Amino acid sequence: MEKVKMNFVEKDHKFEITVDNKEWEKRLGPTRYFICREAGTERPFTGEYNDHTEKGVYYSAATLEPLFDSKDKFESGCGWPSFTKPITENAVLYREDHSHGMHRIEVLDAKSGSHLGHVFNDGPEPTGLRYCINSAALIFVKEGESKPEFNPY
Repeated sequence: MEKVKMNFVEKDHKFEITVDNKEWEKRLGPTRYFICREAGTERPFTGEYNDHTEKGVYYSAATLEPLFDSKDKFESGCGWPSFTKPITENAVLYREDHSHGMHRIEVLDAKSGSHLGHVFNDGPEPTGLRYCINSAALIFVKEGESKPEFNPY
């Protein structure tokens, strides 16, 4: 089984991209701000990329950094886009999450610390992991197309 290296950070970790909340809200808009900056979540089966099957790359809505490749996406039945691994081991960071009376591992955009979703150990081969990611935290770019030059949100 392929091993994924998880780089954990503490709550006070300093991220490369830091802007104030008003600027994040302006860049992301209300829904993406809630998901990415307030660690919100979409209702299951409502996200744009839940049933999405095109080939391409999923970028961070906050930083436009590549996060996941469509070849690593799978149908988990959980109601959110699911991936077996990030596009590179440095694309995301991890943090212990004890909210809502549960113990989970939060997945963060490595550049900004924006909330993406959570990772669970009930995924398929090759990693055995399920990265359960909010569609609103992602921007998809179809294979052969260029990523946006600026954040359109």
